[in-house]
Amino acid sequence: MLASSPSRGDPDAPMPTPPRYVSAEEALRPIESGHRVFVHGSAVTPTAMLSALAGQKERLRGVELVFISVYGPIFVDQPGMEESFHLNALFVSASIREAVDAGRADFVPVFLSEIPELFKRRVLPLDGAIVQVSPPDRSGYCSLGPSVDVARSAVDSARYLIAQVNPQVPRTHGDGMIHASRFAAMTWHEAPLHEAVFGGEIGPAETRIGELVAERIEDRSTLQIGIGAIPDAVLRALGGHRDLGVHTEMFSDGLLELCERGVVTNRYKTIHPHKTVTGFALGSRRLYDFIDDNPGFAFLDIDYVNEPAIIGRNPRVVAINAAIEIDLTGQVCADSIGMRQYSGIGGQMDFMRGAVLSEGGLPILVLTSRTKSGIPRIVPTLRPGAGVVTTRGHVHTVVTEYGRAELFGQNLRERARRLIELAHPEDRAALHRSCFERFKIFA
Repeated sequence: MLASSPSRGDPDAPMPTPPRYVSAEEALRPIESGHRVFVHGSAVTPTAMLSALAGQKERLRGVELVFISVYGPIFVDQPGMEESFHLNALFVSASIREAVDAGRADFVPVFLSEIPELFKRRVLPLDGAIVQVSPPDRSGYCSLGPSVDVARSAVDSARYLIAQVNPQVPRTHGDGMIHASRFAAMTWHEAPLHEAVFGGEIGPAETRIGELVAERIEDRSTLQIGIGAIPDAVLRALGGHRDLGVHTEMFSDGLLELCERGVVTNRYKTIHPHKTVTGFALGSRRLYDFIDDNPGFAFLDIDYVNEPAIIGRNPRVVAINAAIEIDLTGQVCADSIGMRQYSGIGGQMDFMRGAVLSEGGLPILVLTSRTKSGIPRIVPTLRPGAGVVTTRGHVHTVVTEYGRAELFGQNLRERARRLIELAHPEDRAALHRSCFERFKIFA
C-alpha cells in the first residue's frame, strides 16, 4: 500500500472551476519583504518565476529563499541582489555554487530525510512556496511531477502557494498531487524541463569498479544508487541480473535502461512490491516521458523514502554511493573539496544506514583511486575543512578499480592496511609512511 494515494490532497476541496492564470509578476504579489519562501527544484526549477522575482527586487527586502538542488539560471543569485534576497541552500548544486563560494548564498548541512522536519517543526517556517506543476486534471489536481522529494512537505507547511503551470510537467503517481484551489496564484508558462547528464566518461577504472560492485549484487536485490560515472558503470554491469527492485531518493536514465530491459521488476520487494519508489527523477526528456502517468512508479515524500527504518524493511538493499575522498580510518568526504562546499549531505547516510538495517543488505562506497587530474582520493587525513558525510562507523565496503575492502568490524590499523591496497600503486608508499607515523606499524 502506498504512503498516500495518487489523489492526495484536501478531501473537502471544491469541484474545479477553470483556473484563472495571471502574469508571473502578478502571481508573485503574495511575497512580501521578510518572507521565507521555498523554491521547487531539480527538473522543475521554476526558472520563469525566478526571473520575474528578480525583476521585483526594488519592492522586496530580506526575502529568504530556501531550496535543494536548483537547475538552470536562477537570476536571484547575481551580484546586487543581496539586499532583496537571502539564498539559503539545503544542497549546493551547480546553479548556486558560485554564489555560495562568493558569500552571496548560505548552505545548511542537513540529511535529506530531515529537511521536511525543518518545515514541519517550524525550524524554518515557510510563508510561501513557488512550485512548477502540471495543469489541473478533470478533478482539479495538479502534479508536482518529477520532484516530490521535500516539495511535498514544503507545500503542506507554507501559508500560500504560487504555481508555475507547465503542460510539459509529467503527472506522477504518489504524493505529488495538489488541488488547484490551494494556489494563491497560478501563471501559465510552457517550457521544456531542465535536463541533466551525469557521470561523464566511463573509462577503464570506472568500468572495473562497476564489475566489482555488480559481482556483489544478488538477483532480487533492491537498489539505491547515486549519480556519476561510477554509479552509471555499475548500472551498465547489471544487465545480466534478474528481478532487481528500486527504492532510491533519485531516479535517473541509468535506471531507466534497466527498467526498459526488464532487469528491474520490483517483484520481490517487501514494501511497495511491483513499484519503483523514488523521491525525484532527473535526467533526459525520455526519462520524463517514461514516468508520465506511469503506475509502476511511486513518487513519495522524502521523509518516507529516505527513512532508514523504511529502507531496511526491504531485503537485500544495496546502497551504492560515491565519495570525493576517504581517509585511512574510513571517514568519507562526499560534499566538499577541502573548504569549498561542492554539493550537500543529501541522502548518502540515510541509505548507508538503511542498507545495514536490511536483511542481507550491503552499503557500498565507490571511488576511483585518483581524480582525473591525478589527485589521490585515498588519503592519510581528509583535507582541511573537508566535511565528513559518512562516518567511519557507517562504512562497510569500499571499492576502487584495485579491489574491494571490507571495513566493518576492523580496527583502525586493519582498516588502513586494507584501504592502502585499494590506493593507486604510486600512492601506496606515502600512505605506508603515514600509517607508520600514526599507528606505529607498516600497513
